[in-house]
Amino acid sequence: METSVIAWTAFNAFVIMMLIIDLGLFSRRAHAFTMREALIWSAVWVTLALCFCGGILYWKGAGSALDFLTGYVLEKSLSMDNIFVFLLIFTYFGVPAKYQHRVLMWGIIGALIMRAAFIFAGIALIEKFHWTLYVMGVFLVYTGIKMGVQRDGELQPEKNPLLRLCYRVLPMTDRLDKGRFFVKQKKKTYATPLLLVLVLVETSDIMFAFDSIPAILSITRDPFIVYTSNVFAILGLRALYFALAHLHKTFRYLHYGLAVILVFVGVKMLIADWYKIPVWSALLTVAVILVISIIASKLIPSANHGEQEASRTTGRNSSSTPKKLPRTKDKTK
Repeated sequence: METSVIAWTAFNAFVIMMLIIDLGLFSRRAHAFTMREALIWSAVWVTLALCFCGGILYWKGAGSALDFLTGYVLEKSLSMDNIFVFLLIFTYFGVPAKYQHRVLMWGIIGALIMRAAFIFAGIALIEKFHWTLYVMGVFLVYTGIKMGVQRDGELQPEKNPLLRLCYRVLPMTDRLDKGRFFVKQKKKTYATPLLLVLVLVETSDIMFAFDSIPAILSITRDPFIVYTSNVFAILGLRALYFALAHLHKTFRYLHYGLAVILVFVGVKMLIADWYKIPVWSALLTVAVILVISIIASKLIPSANHGEQEASRTTGRNSSSTPKKLPRTKDKTK
């Protein structure tokens, strides 16, 4: 049964309402999120996702509900790797914690628009050209292997062509003026470094989408399920970032668990025409891999892991910003 226009309209109205609440009420004043706030909001978003899953169960049945839950867990897991890259970006530019939530908020809005385009384009490609399913599967396996063997590296901002273009054509100031993206000085508008950080976050998310969208298409090709599970994972990304920003050194082996997950879903996609791995089995596999990687992070000591986490890139953050960019100066007067 095709999803009704009413369902699409109602869900997008809910998303807009939540964004308005966040932007209008909770993000009006720039402040650093505490661990308590981050955990509360993370719990809120997870609860909303589970309630929505219950609604899918009532409306479309157990199969669709399991597809949604598996897709949500998969997207939520892969988003953790995004978070570590965002942490590197903010650290590189020295963005104060009280301004990070503003960048992530607008980054999430952009990500929602881009993910919708990726989802519908991916589904259309698979339906019209079935062989693209295998291309996506091979890409996921390749990306997973690359993530697993990637050595620690440094963030290289100078390699992002879009940010280099912004740096060349936009008049720049080196100050963060109350967390604004643009400021006026002597009747002339200047871009702040925070705008370039936002561009970097957005372009990074495009690279992440090349992994996450094919991954969830290995679970289901129902546009509504794919879209809604992605949206819930993205909407909870900011709260999850502030929760994990305090704990990122604890999960040093999570990176390898995510690499294994990408390989698994890639293989699932490649063999789908001959053997369909049950969705409940895929959900269980993803959960077990995550638990093992987290337990390994807690049990296996690493003497130099602090240095590794500070310099590690995930192998998927091909977007960066120019080294010549000035370090940010906080101007809040």
